[in-house]
Amino acid sequence: MTARRRESETKHADPPSIDPDWLRDFEAAARRPLEQRMRYAFIKTYKPVLDDARFRSFRTMAAYRKWCEENLPGWLGYGRV
Repeated sequence: MTARRRESETKHADPPSIDPDWLRDFEAAARRPLEQRMRYAFIKTYKPVLDDARFRSFRTMAAYRKWCEENLPGWLGYGRV
């Protein structure tokens, strides 16, 4: 089968079905004014340790990374991979 043939077959395939509840929620959100959508788009979530001080500064990136590894919970995603 050639790449061109595979491409044409995928173009005409039926799109995956969308959960009707999701579709209804999306359509309702699309009707809201932009200002309201932007207000709802950002959710303030408390981040332990990070949100406990007004600011922090570090002399080097190495110092920042070390602080993150020693002080932040892994689920925040600031650790090394």
